[in-house]
Amino acid sequence: MAVENLAKINAMNDTLREIAALPEHEAQCLPGRFYTDPDYFRYEVETFLSREWHALGRADEIPKPGDYFVTQLFDEPLLVVRGDDEEVRILSNLCRHRGMPLVEGVGSTRRFVCAYHAWTYGRNGQLINAPRMRDKGVTEKNCSLPTFRCEIWNGFIYVNLDDDAAPLAPRLGQLENMLGNYDPSRMRIVRSFEEDWHTNWKCLVENFMEAYHLSVVHPETLHPYTPTGLSRKSMSDDSFTSYCANYPETAASRGAGAPGLTDDERKRSTLFNLFPTQIASQAATLLVSFSIKPLAVDRIRVRWTMSTYGDELTQDELEERIALWHEVNREDREKLEKTQRALASRHAPSGQLAPRDYEGTIWDFYRYLGRQIPSVESPLRAVSGG
Repeated sequence: MAVENLAKINAMNDTLREIAALPEHEAQCLPGRFYTDPDYFRYEVETFLSREWHALGRADEIPKPGDYFVTQLFDEPLLVVRGDDEEVRILSNLCRHRGMPLVEGVGSTRRFVCAYHAWTYGRNGQLINAPRMRDKGVTEKNCSLPTFRCEIWNGFIYVNLDDDAAPLAPRLGQLENMLGNYDPSRMRIVRSFEEDWHTNWKCLVENFMEAYHLSVVHPETLHPYTPTGLSRKSMSDDSFTSYCANYPETAASRGAGAPGLTDDERKRSTLFNLFPTQIASQAATLLVSFSIKPLAVDRIRVRWTMSTYGDELTQDELEERIALWHEVNREDREKLEKTQRALASRHAPSGQLAPRDYEGTIWDFYRYLGRQIPSVESPLRAVSGG
């Protein structure tokens, strides 16, 4: 990285440290360049995004051996498959011969056969056959598909591209306790969707996790059930932040859900951000989760899933909920893409955050970002100073 870019990134990190260190009642927004500078985006990917745990989908999307779906995280094409031993694995979706992607989309198969030269792999990624390569030293030991670290938590599939990363589940105890009564691991998948948005990855995290915009941006879709004024900041720690979108007393029931839920839990949606890129809304009968895949400083791929508890909601009701979420996403996407185009302005704001019940989760998110950057005495600063 050029010295001038290092100096710029160090200066931006100084700003981030200052903002992350503010007390909550003085919290303010990040300046626009944090969402528009391509060098800083690459820095985020290299320093922490590529080393964090990322949600990919739900385990019951691939219920039987051989079921799979594909996705991509940064430069890595991923093949998520259930093996013959019933375990979920995340394999490299590239043939070891010439790099041809093995499969696309979703499906089920006994074996993965490369369409280029017919190299064949088992459901566990082991090389089975490489035609005419017997004398070239090609074996299952040196040419099976690489695997990535995988964890299942509350029915979600997570991947980490860093082989040395600490396990995920041991640090999610507080989040698990908060969601426990909803019994999310027993929810069943209804549908999944994937779409590209022209916005910075942080913009969608912040938008989803603040209640300040609900009654303004979503007057017909969300305000009747989750008005801004009833929202309340909830739990947070170093791994996540959350808030409760409470329903008005006049709102119709959204369903009973799991038997262990309290009356209060049935009358709200709990929204959480598992840092950095999973955002989700957990309600009694519905769980909607977004996996954000940063593609560029101003572009993301969003894979979102909807799951439901039991059979309480009819198919027609589920279709209505899907249509509602599509409309909510359209409303948010429109605002975020307009904002993204404007954030490059030298006058892009760094205004005050709203009170904690409305934007306190963004303050938590900034503190997470602040923990990811090197200390002042880091090698990055030393190189820049040289």
